[in-house]
Amino acid sequence: MSAPALADAGVARLIEAALAEDIGTGDVSGEAVAPDGHRSLARIKAKAHGVVAAVRVAEAVFTALDPDVDFEADVMDGATVAPGDHVAVIGGQARALLAAERTALNFLQHLSGIATATRQLVDAVAGTGVVILDTRKTTPGLRALEKYAVAVGGGQNHRQGLYDAYLLKDNHVRLAGGVRQAIERARAHRPGIPVEVEVSRMSEVEEAVTAGADRVLLDNFTPTDAAQAVVLVGGRAKVEVSGGVTPGNILAYASAHPDYISVGWITHSAPALDMSMKLL
Repeated sequence: MSAPALADAGVARLIEAALAEDIGTGDVSGEAVAPDGHRSLARIKAKAHGVVAAVRVAEAVFTALDPDVDFEADVMDGATVAPGDHVAVIGGQARALLAAERTALNFLQHLSGIATATRQLVDAVAGTGVVILDTRKTTPGLRALEKYAVAVGGGQNHRQGLYDAYLLKDNHVRLAGGVRQAIERARAHRPGIPVEVEVSRMSEVEEAVTAGADRVLLDNFTPTDAAQAVVLVGGRAKVEVSGGVTPGNILAYASAHPDYISVGWITHSAPALDMSMKLL
């Protein structure tokens, strides 16, 4: 997902809403100390080690308040930074720089945090062939941006929403009357959409594969049980591991040789990458 695609996904509306939320009727602090029309320079620096994401989103925040702003990025998305590294220099109306600062940093820090957490997991399973996936556990309204950050960190996006792939979870299976019945209903409803089914015990693994699931999601399996399930599937379907995965145990799960490991916390709980903006 590229930066232009992000703009098409409604990022401009997100920025407008975020600025309106913060500025309201006016930035009284900035207006009090910055003469109208005065121009300033500011620099954004990293204050922690991590992976940068959404530099162009931050630029769009400043541009929204000052169309003539000069935003020079020192790094691009995907770059690794350390404390003190320069991220960008911005020149423009002083009032606009002050008013845009927090919103720009909120986007930049949050999304860089997601990219950083994703890269940590991707690096942990390097060489195993396992793909790190995100989930739908995203901040409402920010899914496109958060999934973009996952991709920047080297992960892959799972489905974008409820519309582009089946994921038959425990409640779907319960309503349908079983794993096989849920898969059969999905195939009959929309035959062309890939079918993934969540299983919570070994007996359901064989049932899912026999019923024709394209992918089996092992929910909260131990690494040992996951390895047994992968052998049982025997290449008849793709295997995804999810639930209980941490940086400390992800290599054990990868050693079970699933095709994918999906991790919800990289979008819903990744710590922000600390950054600051100072006037020069």
